[in-house]
Amino acid sequence: MGVSRNTKLFVGLIYVSHCMYGNFLALSSVVALGANIICNKIPGLAPKQRTICQSRPDAIVAIGEGAKLGISECQYQFRNKRWNCSNIGSGDSMFGHVHLVGSREAAFTYAISTAGVTYAVTQACSQGNLSNCGCDRSKKEGRFSAQGWKWGGCSADITYGLKLARKFMDAREIEEDERSLMNLHNNRAGRKAVKEKMRTECKCHGVSGSCTMKTCWTTLPSFRKIGEHLRMKYNKAKLVEPIKGRRARRPVFLTLKKSKRPHRKPRRSDIVYLEKSPNYCEYDLTTGTLGTVGRKCNRSSTEIDGCGLMCCGRGYNTHQYTRTWQCNCKFHWCCYVNCSTCSERTEEFTCK
Repeated sequence: MGVSRNTKLFVGLIYVSHCMYGNFLALSSVVALGANIICNKIPGLAPKQRTICQSRPDAIVAIGEGAKLGISECQYQFRNKRWNCSNIGSGDSMFGHVHLVGSREAAFTYAISTAGVTYAVTQACSQGNLSNCGCDRSKKEGRFSAQGWKWGGCSADITYGLKLARKFMDAREIEEDERSLMNLHNNRAGRKAVKEKMRTECKCHGVSGSCTMKTCWTTLPSFRKIGEHLRMKYNKAKLVEPIKGRRARRPVFLTLKKSKRPHRKPRRSDIVYLEKSPNYCEYDLTTGTLGTVGRKCNRSSTEIDGCGLMCCGRGYNTHQYTRTWQCNCKFHWCCYVNCSTCSERTEEFTCK
């Protein structure tokens, strides 16, 4: 995954400000000017996204980290598949549109990217790195429950994370067509996944280790759990079709294509897609695939990671390597060490 030089420079400007003032709340006018310049050069930003970038340079850093987090998780979840997210995360696709085909893979990309941004913004709030948010104010200390616990500590402000992620990620959907409806739906599914996976942690207080009082707060799970949750949603993704209004030429909502009930809408948490996925065997950027030539495969597997399926019947190359290292080392008094030399032959298989 590559990050543009402009993005690195932008993050560098913010980092300098952080070192000078101790936190992101004191961005200097020099950094603000630099943010304007850099935001105009970051590829793929929609006009509203560029405005957010210029007005909230601290937020765009968290948003960028969230986008990278989503891409990294996407690549992990599909590491053994023909499509492995290797076509996203560089150039215009960091913040702009990805995939020309409205497939399951495109749907997952939007969901996991938006989930990453929601997660990173919420985390940045809890860490005090954003100027307009902090801990969740709705969970104030002193609200007791019948079970003997109260809110305390710093609860993650998921509401703010959802709001900013929606504002930024949805801003690129300006076409008002069925693909935009699909992207917006999957953006919402990604945000909802983060909200649903929020957890409550508690700490006991009392004399001699008793638990007469519990202080609780909400916190983010590991992002891997969110990735696994969305991967399950991907496996059960729903095929949809657009429905146009009576007087409007543009589509107004999406309905399930394979449903016994007419005009049945998908659930908000569903991942939805418009078109059948390509096989991802050959290099074709119009379908969002780099092909499987050169990909590693498992010769003994009959699953999709096996050489038969991964290589799409083209065959595979075998590479042999010999690894050597020092082993069975013994210390002799005094003072030297004797070691044997061990070696291991390994084979690696890559698709033709």
